Amino acid sequence: MTVTYKEQLIKTLELAFAEDIGSGDATGNAVIPADATGKFAINTREDIIFCGADVIIQVFPNAKITAKDGAHLNAGAKIAEVFGNVREILAKERSALNLIQHLSAISTETAKYIDAIKGTNAKILDTRKTTPGLRLLEKYAVKCGGGENHRMGLYDMVLIKDNHIKAAGGITAAINKARSTNLKIEIECDTIEQVREAIAAKPDMILADNMVPAQLREVVALANGKIPIEASGNINLESVRQIAETGVDYISTSKITVGAKPVDIGLDEL
Repeated sequence: MTVTYKEQLIKTLELAFAEDIGSGDATGNAVIPADATGKFAINTREDIIFCGADVIIQVFPNAKITAKDGAHLNAGAKIAEVFGNVREILAKERSALNLIQHLSAISTETAKYIDAIKGTNAKILDTRKTTPGLRLLEKYAVKCGGGENHRMGLYDMVLIKDNHIKAAGGITAAINKARSTNLKIEIECDTIEQVREAIAAKPDMILADNMVPAQLREVVALANGKIPIEASGNINLESVRQIAETGVDYISTSKITVGAKPVDIGLDEL
């Protein structure tokens, strides 16, 4: 049974609060009057593509959101205003900010790749290399940054890789066996020879893995627009433009999720 985005968000926050607050905020409970109320602003301290409005609303239901998911915010911009019981706000602050900083980092990193390939026909895809328990949130963040989601998991698409090919008895055999699933079929190819065999077997998509630009151009020519081509493998900001210019339809990279460094977002008293 798969979970929904909201279910994953709620569970993530519950675990975060249990981990951080535990039996109670010793500092806040000791030094802040129980009935103290206050008003705070969540601000970004660097240029970002914001992702996390749902997090803020879930943690601080009375918050006034001033930035939309996917918005480009300059350093110093206000994301939201939070008001209410000071003890509660400060107890939940770190967990909320940690998640917002992480998701906004993914959106921001994704946008860098989108900018790098601007003017080409290629699209940026994410991968299954995500933080355990955060996949739906992280893939949503990719979309906020302008990228597209690949498969959500092992259940919603067939992606035949080298180990599957060996176990199935070859590329053609693997593709033919996968047709029984009635799911979209993509197959990974490491060589031009494998691409030729894959094209003859007519999958829905071909993943050209760890190929140099010259090879990718040959793959694109062989496919001749009949089968979408995805490039993947050791792709970074320095190489993505050159890869996009080969004519591939998609470029997938884990750098936009696992390689995204948390951005700097803080809570300031108003």
